[in-house]
Amino acid sequence: MSRILHLSDLHFGRARPELLAPLLAQANALAPDLVAISGDLTQRARSDQFRQARAFIDALDAPVLVVPGNHDIPLHDPVARILRPWRNYTRIISDDLEPDYIDDNIAVLGVNTVYRFSHQSGRFTRRALARIAREFEGAGARTRIIVAHHPLEHRATDTKKPMRGAARALERLPGLGADMILTGHLHSWHAAPFTQRAGRRAMLQIYAGTGLSTRLRGEENDFNLIETAPRSIIVTRYAAGKGQGTFTATQTLRFAAGDGGWAQVPKG
Repeated sequence: MSRILHLSDLHFGRARPELLAPLLAQANALAPDLVAISGDLTQRARSDQFRQARAFIDALDAPVLVVPGNHDIPLHDPVARILRPWRNYTRIISDDLEPDYIDDNIAVLGVNTVYRFSHQSGRFTRRALARIAREFEGAGARTRIIVAHHPLEHRATDTKKPMRGAARALERLPGLGADMILTGHLHSWHAAPFTQRAGRRAMLQIYAGTGLSTRLRGEENDFNLIETAPRSIIVTRYAAGKGQGTFTATQTLRFAAGDGGWAQVPKG
């Protein structure tokens, strides 16, 4: 079994300082094999905000895989946004915008879905799909996981624009063996199979909300602990409720793989 701690939308520059130490303490106490951060480390892609994010990453005991979000490139400087969008990110966080992590149990691929020509919505490219096909081809019996900032599928209540290329990616990824995709962006929590379609293997979509930001949008600060085993995935949400200074487990969902892909295991 492998344990992945999934964080997203930390938004240093709009973070709640009183939650920083509790989040780090709980993250390290859970002793994950990997911490995956699905973008928006910062609020405005400024050097000082990236340095705060860097200090946070360095305080985590586990290996960290991080991909950027749309807030991690400049917003108010159009020249920098177009010509050097990744200057601060690559200088302070990592020069690898699409990292990967592979051990005996999991194959995790980061995908950069940020689209510099759009303020908010992202893009899932054909190049990313070709890379996933190559990497997953040799993954064997490992659980195949993608980490990206923008979700491939929105719920009816979500108001943000869907990502370019999402429909194409959603059709291709199950056939490439993908088991789940970890995303953020919406500042809400969700764990379920994608909408089922005939002939398409069911894959899991897991959103994390915002780990530290004040931009709560009616939900709590949270993160996910994902435990994977052959044909089994357990997702536990940890949240800090209003007025609480700690993160505690609030919900656990179990999923099992069958002939048609992944499905939630009923409680009982």
